[in-house]
Amino acid sequence: MKALLELVRAPAALSVPGDMMAGAAAAGRRAAPGLALASVLIYWAGMALNDWADREADAVERPERPIPSGRVRPGAAVGIAAGLTGTGLIAAAASGGRRALGVAGLLAGAVWAYDLGLKRTPLGPVTMATCRALDVLLGAGSRVRAAAPMALAIGAHTYGISVLGRAEVAGATATTVRGALAASTAAACLAAVSCLRDGSSSNGAAARAGAGLLLAGHLAATIPAQAGLRARPHPEQVRKAVQASILGLIPLQAAAVAGRGRLPAAGALLGALPAGRWLSARMATS
Repeated sequence: MKALLELVRAPAALSVPGDMMAGAAAAGRRAAPGLALASVLIYWAGMALNDWADREADAVERPERPIPSGRVRPGAAVGIAAGLTGTGLIAAAASGGRRALGVAGLLAGAVWAYDLGLKRTPLGPVTMATCRALDVLLGAGSRVRAAAPMALAIGAHTYGISVLGRAEVAGATATTVRGALAASTAAACLAAVSCLRDGSSSNGAAARAGAGLLLAGHLAATIPAQAGLRARPHPEQVRKAVQASILGLIPLQAAAVAGRGRLPAAGALLGALPAGRWLSARMATS
């Protein structure tokens, strides 16, 4: 069981429902638990498929991972990815009907295309950003236009993370740093358009203030770490910047939720940060 949890990066999935919640909030809809489940299942499928696709490289670079260590067979990893994908599509259809199934199908297709061929091409970061943007739109239902700025915001931030991730071995170039900074800044601007313009909730002033603080938290988590790469572009610093940028995704999602006056839900999203760290630590020591 531990090997399977490692294969799908189980604790990391705590960051996934926030995409759907952000999309639902931006569209003025209630977040559907079934769609959150669909997002998590497809995410886990992508993680399992990623390890299958990288099994030969991992045998050299990360021999402790489930497949190269022999704890999970390659064929089993593919089967798990397929099963999780199918179950995720069923969950989407059951919760959101044909429209949700269509968006989930596009999401699953993008995940499989990324893992099986696009990851190491120039389209890799774009495909990863598309996956996250589709995850946001999954929660929007028919109000795609209302959720589009938030989908673009989270997609832009994901693009920056992917660009940085490619520099974890060789180190960051000036172009890489500029791209990451531009992506994080664009994400904050697009999110502001999405969540600060809505004053329809009964506690509109509090909602806007909460969203503004969360967007500031997003920038505080990402910009200093990324800008620091100009002076220290070494791989270790790049990895730290990637980790900081991943953490910056949570306040970005929470800002969309807070902007609609759903402050308790935004607080619950922020709780995913310590929860994910705790679960990751437990898995590492168990």
